[in-house]
Amino acid sequence: WREMWLERLEAQPFLLETWLAHQRRDEYWKHGSICEDWSAIEVPVLAIGGWHDGYRNTPAALVEGLKAPVRAIVGPWIHKYPHYAKPEPAIGFLQEALRWWDHWLKDIDTGVETESAERLWLMDSIAPERWVDARPGRWIAVDGPAEEQGLYLGERGLVTSQAPFEREVTSPQTCGDAGGEYFPFAFGPELPGDQTADDAMSACFDGGEMGRDTDIVGAPSVRLTVTPKGRSGQLAVRLCDLRPDGSSALISHGFLNLRHHLSHETPEELVPGEPIDVTIVLDRCAYRLPQGHKLRVAVSTAYWPFIWPDAEGAGVTITGGLLALPVRPTAKGDEAAFADPEGAAPWDVEVLRESGMQRSVQESPDGTRTIRIDTDDGLRRDKVHGLVTGAVCREDWQIRPDDPLSASGNIRWVTTLERGDWSVTTECRAWLTATATHWHPRAKILAWEGDRLVFEKSFAMDIARDFI
Repeated sequence: WREMWLERLEAQPFLLETWLAHQRRDEYWKHGSICEDWSAIEVPVLAIGGWHDGYRNTPAALVEGLKAPVRAIVGPWIHKYPHYAKPEPAIGFLQEALRWWDHWLKDIDTGVETESAERLWLMDSIAPERWVDARPGRWIAVDGPAEEQGLYLGERGLVTSQAPFEREVTSPQTCGDAGGEYFPFAFGPELPGDQTADDAMSACFDGGEMGRDTDIVGAPSVRLTVTPKGRSGQLAVRLCDLRPDGSSALISHGFLNLRHHLSHETPEELVPGEPIDVTIVLDRCAYRLPQGHKLRVAVSTAYWPFIWPDAEGAGVTITGGLLALPVRPTAKGDEAAFADPEGAAPWDVEVLRESGMQRSVQESPDGTRTIRIDTDDGLRRDKVHGLVTGAVCREDWQIRPDDPLSASGNIRWVTTLERGDWSVTTECRAWLTATATHWHPRAKILAWEGDRLVFEKSFAMDIARDFI
């Protein structure tokens, strides 16, 4: 075991080096993208996703793209299996999988072919919190795209008729703090928070009070005419729910590297002062905007640390815009149902240290803002064979509001194994900074047997930025 462990450590690559070698949509990314050839998939597909998962867009893409039999289920979940995922409601995922396999592998009529193409959890509006155990709403059945309703962006907010306007936006680099985690998985403070502070650093376009409950189901999009002030730039567009309690809740968001606005394969430099038309497709969602609430479209040129800042941070001028909102007939109640969650007996362990997650924000005298995330997976002893396993991770994301080149990410992840008087520890440290022209990733792997350091390997590289 020891020989294999050390061999594996020695062979471990720094994956960021590979990914940064492909900063545009080239063959490296295409080879693993099924959208390059939907016909390659012939087997029936049951796709499962969560509105708080990084893969929230995949189930609908499969439903739209595949010719093979396909169904999708999307709940309010983070990146966990739906029979124990949060936020609740959890569902009988194992029973759903069995129904699918029994039908397609054993020719048993379980009714899966009569299900709607998508069964989605339509989320109710709630006050934004970094974590909730349950998300109120209802199950809806979807068999086609929602009706698209358009609202223009204008001087008076979201309006029904187009009129000339001009709005400049150059967001501080600290905009984005309320965005939440890209891949929530730790049952901790990973969800989007109140958007009010980020809204204050964005160009906001507000609608009037909704006259009725409105079910937004699908992928909203925003078409903008913008004039860049520099040769590069980014846009983050958020769709928010302005609630009567004064909070701003995130419904969905989307991002665009402006130099990619024509192509992810062949990006181009921007021409300062020359207007361009762009479309930002937001993440798919199923969200009920209640009567009396307002819609907000918020546009920013920074969104840290969700996306890395462009080198210039020069800002744009917005002179036109249209929100395309997918609206479905208001659901009267549950349109689908699932069995109660079932699962095997949980792992039989003795908890030696509880798991947990903490998030904090610190500001130094020079204006540097640090988002610190501490994730402790806990420490557990297997009651059958006695192995004790544990892990802790610390992330620091730093930036100054006036300097996109001050951005840095620093992650330290430690895992431990022990039994009796035997123990091993592995530690990974990774850093990322960037200048205007290059990425500067660094990393180190260390390993100990007991208190003795037995392995150390460092990575250091400088990789040219390629339109990112």
